[in-house]
Amino acid sequence: MADDLCFFTKDSFILKSSKKSPLVLRTVVLFFVMVCGVYICTICLKQISTGSTTEFLNFRVVQKPCPEPNIEPWEIPYVHYPNPKTYSRAECACNPVQYFAIMSMQRSGSGWFETLLNNHTNISSNGEIFSVKVRRSNVSTIFETLDKIYNLDWMSSASKNECTAAVGLKWMLNQGLMQHHKEIVEYFNTRGVSTIFLFRRNLLRRMISILANSYDRDAKPLNGTHKSHVHSPHEAAILASYKPVVNATTLIPSLRQVEETTKKGLEYFKSTRHIILYYEDVVKNHTKLAEVQEFLKVPKRELKSRQVKIHKGSLSNHIQNWVDVEKALNGTKYESYLHADYRK
Repeated sequence: MADDLCFFTKDSFILKSSKKSPLVLRTVVLFFVMVCGVYICTICLKQISTGSTTEFLNFRVVQKPCPEPNIEPWEIPYVHYPNPKTYSRAECACNPVQYFAIMSMQRSGSGWFETLLNNHTNISSNGEIFSVKVRRSNVSTIFETLDKIYNLDWMSSASKNECTAAVGLKWMLNQGLMQHHKEIVEYFNTRGVSTIFLFRRNLLRRMISILANSYDRDAKPLNGTHKSHVHSPHEAAILASYKPVVNATTLIPSLRQVEETTKKGLEYFKSTRHIILYYEDVVKNHTKLAEVQEFLKVPKRELKSRQVKIHKGSLSNHIQNWVDVEKALNGTKYESYLHADYRK
């Protein structure tokens, strides 16, 4: 009886245990599943949140304020959208701007040429900026000045400000260009600055212009004022009345030196995007101005200047010792300078 009781008790225990065990296991499994589900959901939500934030941030970085211009791929480095510090470009903010520099030598027609460019409603050429020595004292001051010009923060009478489509300056070869040519070339190529070379074919005429301008600087025959350029035939006639004496002995070496300087300038800056012009060609062929406007990617306009040419006609009328000059150049490669003429 006792054995039967014990047996019954064991069976009862076994039966009860077998009934309770599945319920406990199910509870444990259910709890585990819930914990795993919560953990997985938490991880997924974090990933989704991080992904959304990353996508949003990337979108803001990639987004550009202005639409892509319809240009060739090679032109992209030369298209700019300046953001001036001194004013807002307002509705012109998305108008692309070209950067340029007119490289020339004194009395090569660069002043007249620049007035033609500034006659365009969208071109701002800010003059001979580096004639002031402190601005070209070292590379740092040169770059600071250029940054201000190309950011449209340089104010001058030529500034078009908001709607400028091409901005630049006139830069003589003897104003720091040759001394710092390596650094300036790198700056131009990095910043996408284009070069407009403007030289004079007849270097003898250039020499006469230099000598006459030097005399005018000291004598000031125009009411006590010095004028490098004039706007009336009367003023031009007064300045042209002075006939300089040319040193025939040093004439050929002087012409040769100017040639060498010109060649060096072209060689130093040949890796920049550039166009080469000669004063005489621009005077005789006005399609050259159309080429310049195409080069600067601005709408083509008829360009005019108020400047009046000073030394017109044959050079024999403007040189006091013409016979000596003629004798020095006859039979040389510079002989053509004696008779080459053009009208303006």
